[in-house]
Amino acid sequence: MTTYRGAFLWYEVMTSDVAGARAFYTELLGWGTQGWDNGEGEYTMFTVEGKPIGGLMELPEEAKKMGAPPHWMGYTGTPDVDATTAQASKLGAKILVPPMDIPKVGRWSLIQDPQGAMLAAFKPAEAPAAPLPAPEVGQISWHELATTDAEAAWKFYEALYGWKRTQTMDMGPMGPYHLFMASEHQGGGVFNKPKDMPAPSHWLFYARVADLEKTLQRCPSLGGKVLHGPEEVPGGDRVAQCADPQGAHFAVHWKKPA
Repeated sequence: MTTYRGAFLWYEVMTSDVAGARAFYTELLGWGTQGWDNGEGEYTMFTVEGKPIGGLMELPEEAKKMGAPPHWMGYTGTPDVDATTAQASKLGAKILVPPMDIPKVGRWSLIQDPQGAMLAAFKPAEAPAAPLPAPEVGQISWHELATTDAEAAWKFYEALYGWKRTQTMDMGPMGPYHLFMASEHQGGGVFNKPKDMPAPSHWLFYARVADLEKTLQRCPSLGGKVLHGPEEVPGGDRVAQCADPQGAHFAVHWKKPA
């Protein structure tokens, strides 16, 4: 039985300045790096304690021509990329990159959900450890979708990946916030983006940090920006949303000790 269906397996930042982004994230979050020759250009893998968790690459020319800014993208697991892609299309998604192989890495496609957010479907060449471990400091610990129609978006991902809604919270003027589990230890939220948020529907990924205040103090000195927060969320954790020097948005998350 495949245990990684719907789980987030990889994260990738596509940027206008690879060297600048590499320096920023390694200094701010303490990530290590490993180079990898994919045969198509420079690719850097970010690591936590020597284990790759994500990648860094130049924003593709095709994306630049479409007006895409530097951004983070998530890869979600599926045992059958072609079937998942076909199902996404039937559910109203747009297929931006059809299923294709990456030698020695796996098979993937790029899907734009009906509300406009992008997420990749991915079958790794080697199945990940099961069950996937709980995120530690330095790893991605929360996955958040700001969208134009939270209920419709939730139904799309529930049908596509089998995510489980654990709770819906009333956020007042912001409306409902749907909490979900993508795997045993991976959580996230889906909500209606505020009308004053100019960005289109998008995913935001939260990196777990040991010291939130220290991280936020260092962010501007490294060329980044603190966009919102810090603030406490239900349960006692603290979070903040940021942008790297090239403009890609990400977030940081301090977890309250058990």
